[in-house]
Amino acid sequence: MTQACEIEHRLRVLRLLNDNPRRFFVGVRVVVTASIAADPTLQYAVLRKVRQFQDFKEEDDVDRDHSFGALEHQGETFWWRIDYYDPDMEHGSEDPTDTQKTVRVLTVMRPSEH
Repeated sequence: MTQACEIEHRLRVLRLLNDNPRRFFVGVRVVVTASIAADPTLQYAVLRKVRQFQDFKEEDDVDRDHSFGALEHQGETFWWRIDYYDPDMEHGSEDPTDTQKTVRVLTVMRPSEH
């Protein structure tokens, strides 16, 4: 397998490992910022849009692994991001394609909270 094929294969695996947990909230820890958590109706609506998200843009999803998205709700922009941690949650994951070595954390925020 060429290096380009290996990179594309790795991206396909990462997309799958990011898309499924984001859509179903299984295999990922979901965190919302305090301003979103303070309004349960807003939280529900924004999390629903995160689960339905499909509009990956190159300028947003720069790693092309479906780990970041920007969406609109009632005229306001919200960001979501998936980060990869080691099982102890102390460092970044050595290999985000290895589910035994990776804890995924999905954070939903307003851009001003970044």
